[in-house]
Amino acid sequence: MKCIKTLLVAALVLGGSAVASAQATYTDKEGNEYTFKKHAFLDLQGGAQYTLGEAKFGDLISPNVQLGIGYQFNPWFAARIAANAWQSKGGYNGVTETGKTAPGNVTYKWKYVAPGIDFIFNLSNAFCGWNPNRVFNLSAFIGGGANIAWGNDRANELAKAYEMRYIWDGTKVRPVARGGVELNFRVSKAVSIMVEGNANMLSDKYNSKKAGNPDWYFNALAGLRINLGKSYTKKAPEPAPAPEPQKEEYVEPTPAPAPAPEKIESLRRDVFFTINKTGVTAEEQPKVDEIVAYLNKHPEAKVTVTGYADAGTGNDKINDALAAKRAATVVKALKDAGIAESRITSDSKGARVQPFSENDKNRVSIMVAEP
Repeated sequence: MKCIKTLLVAALVLGGSAVASAQATYTDKEGNEYTFKKHAFLDLQGGAQYTLGEAKFGDLISPNVQLGIGYQFNPWFAARIAANAWQSKGGYNGVTETGKTAPGNVTYKWKYVAPGIDFIFNLSNAFCGWNPNRVFNLSAFIGGGANIAWGNDRANELAKAYEMRYIWDGTKVRPVARGGVELNFRVSKAVSIMVEGNANMLSDKYNSKKAGNPDWYFNALAGLRINLGKSYTKKAPEPAPAPEPQKEEYVEPTPAPAPAPEKIESLRRDVFFTINKTGVTAEEQPKVDEIVAYLNKHPEAKVTVTGYADAGTGNDKINDALAAKRAATVVKALKDAGIAESRITSDSKGARVQPFSENDKNRVSIMVAEP
């Protein structure tokens, strides 16, 4: 129990740090804005357990269930209190009390329940950014607690003939450490299908026989994760205001205008960058030179530089910085070529705006020069 209390305190500390972090937001292609919301969840799982021992693999498989309740502090971190239970099996192939070799493997089983706490890290959200509409998420977790075991009657019967050495009876409470991975498939706003695998390590005395190393059991579980409450809020884009009706007024005909001066066409050039890079390559430099020539030819013209990043990699924080640096690099190249700062306007959109349908082309700074 002392171990569980220590883990609970650690969870509260990590949770407090998570609360202090900024809320995550996501905007889809239709312009709907999603904001992450802290929430509790319930896990209902069942499956099988394999207990490491001296018998055939199939002889050491046991049924297994798990019930857990947790709290998602932010998109990448959650804590869960879970109870894993049913039975474990042991296999023994040693010597009898008379010193003779055992005639073959013997198996036995006992009951247990293992309450504990897990710290869950959503790797998909941590490395790819939070997306409430993502169907698949991969998470890893680590934790521990207590294993409460009883019903070891069969092993005690075998111990009358076999030298098992660590035989135990009654109810035993032992610390257990565990870690594993979780595959989460979203089927609705509130429900996901979970597939979990975890490994559990205990003292050498768990399976009643002396081996000189820790005892292990492995659980493969499938089930449901149910969100208790909203996991995000959604805000639809505001519709554009309708234009005011225009009153028709009589306008006296005006004399034919004088011939208009020659119209100067605007000039656009797209400077592309490689992934995670912000420098203008030698292949892209001629595009900057073309804009410089246009501005020199038309002294009244000005240029707008807008930086972007692709949405297929990184997250908003990284992409915002990349887009801003790409715009700044192009602005510096224009200044170095003699273009006055007053004629240059710069902006960056990060990955929130994607000017091209092809993902890699959105690593770009777009220059538009016009009179």
